[in-house]
Amino acid sequence: MSDSLRELWLRGIAFNAAAPADVLIRLVDEAAGEAGLLMCEGRDLPDAVIDAALRHPVERIRRALARNLHVDPARLAPLASDPSGLVRAYLAGGTRLQPRWVRPLPDDILVTFLTAQEGGEDGRVTEKDIVGELWSSRQVPPSFPRDMAGHDHPALRLYAAFQWQSLTAAQRNALLDDPDPVVRKAARESSWVLDPEAVEAKLPSIGSRNTWFVLGTCALSPAVVEQCFTDDEVHPLARNRHTPADALARLARHPDAEIRGLVATRPDLGPEAAELRQDPDENVRMRARLQPSIRTWAEFQEVQKVVDHGPDCTCPITQPATEPSPDWFATCAVSEEPVLRRVAASWPGLSAELVETLAQDDDEEVRIRLACHHPLAPPHLLLDVFVTRPAHRPHLLTLPAFPRTGRTHLIGHPDPEVRALAAADPTLPEPPLEDPDDAVRRAAANNPTLTPETLETLLTDPRTAEGAAANPALPVPRMHALLDHCLNGAATPPTAARRSETTAT
Repeated sequence: MSDSLRELWLRGIAFNAAAPADVLIRLVDEAAGEAGLLMCEGRDLPDAVIDAALRHPVERIRRALARNLHVDPARLAPLASDPSGLVRAYLAGGTRLQPRWVRPLPDDILVTFLTAQEGGEDGRVTEKDIVGELWSSRQVPPSFPRDMAGHDHPALRLYAAFQWQSLTAAQRNALLDDPDPVVRKAARESSWVLDPEAVEAKLPSIGSRNTWFVLGTCALSPAVVEQCFTDDEVHPLARNRHTPADALARLARHPDAEIRGLVATRPDLGPEAAELRQDPDENVRMRARLQPSIRTWAEFQEVQKVVDHGPDCTCPITQPATEPSPDWFATCAVSEEPVLRRVAASWPGLSAELVETLAQDDDEEVRIRLACHHPLAPPHLLLDVFVTRPAHRPHLLTLPAFPRTGRTHLIGHPDPEVRALAAADPTLPEPPLEDPDDAVRRAAANNPTLTPETLETLLTDPRTAEGAAANPALPVPRMHALLDHCLNGAATPPTAARRSETTAT
């Protein structure tokens, strides 16, 4: 057995969807090398395998599990207090694949990280390092600061105080009067962002790198607003929800069409909205037509997620801190404006009836957004988008509704990625084992319609060995026999082992 075949068999078995727990547990071992690590990180795992990885003495195994996107994050809670700080940091940092669906960590794991007094027994990272990983991972839901503002633990109230604009007025007042002096101090230091005079005083010391953020998010004094116009730095004003009405009126008549377009959908826009609907720029007119449908900042945010992006947008899909009402989304779904229908198609709570309607929408981007965002999007739509929009393929393949059959008509497609999808269809009469593309051959070797005899031949060919080892039709005893060869150095040749199994049967 060559080393190349060994690695291919191990990787194939590690991702074999039919491999039972006793097979996979054998791969939760350093002897399995990269295959075991890839398995712990890259696929759903039975409970017994998760348990074995959670208590495994080898840190690399636990680190790989900490990055697993497929396992229920609640099962990974013990890793938040793992003896190794690196394991904790891997869990806080999240998967390195950066999937579109951003799965938040459960509150109990977040609380563990934010209240930790140390960064692990190994001392390689600090608790602050781990929290830093957490902030950059997008695993903290936007609603978390508000949820923690009244928590019993002062460290969590302290965290909420630093997210000042995420809080309600009542929560801000409570934190300013918090019984803990550290929390009170943080609240006072954070409150400047909503004090126009304090913002004006602080701006000179902020530095150019942060000025844009401040101008786009904080409450601004008339003097600061006027200086923005003088310096022609009005772009952040157009997005800032604290921008005063007189400044908005000036922005709505700005000579730059991009600036006029930015303010055209704001819910606080005054009579200028009617002027913008007659704007000479087509994009500005389109955005201004949407404005009467946008009455809240939550609605504004949902429209902004769509209006600045095209059909190949792969931005993260996250749960907002506040969400418009279901009725608003339903109204958008039947709007004459394609952008509003795209907004509706992006909401996963839309009714089945409206999903059926939008799946047949004339606007391609409506159909694309529905396929990528809604759990009830019809399988045929998911397949259509996979074929026509390569940018969305990795995301579509993760969706439970993605069709596993009905793909045989694509076997002659010029795109090898599409042919590979068809090659794995179990209704395909003859999987294309001789396709010139490696990925197509691997997918064909993974087709469960192949006979055990054919799989034996494919296991000895480096071009198809990994796909054959991952084939769910591979008998479990055969999986164990291959692992015996790979992990224990068993002397019996694989083909002879197969003949022995056949004879025993």
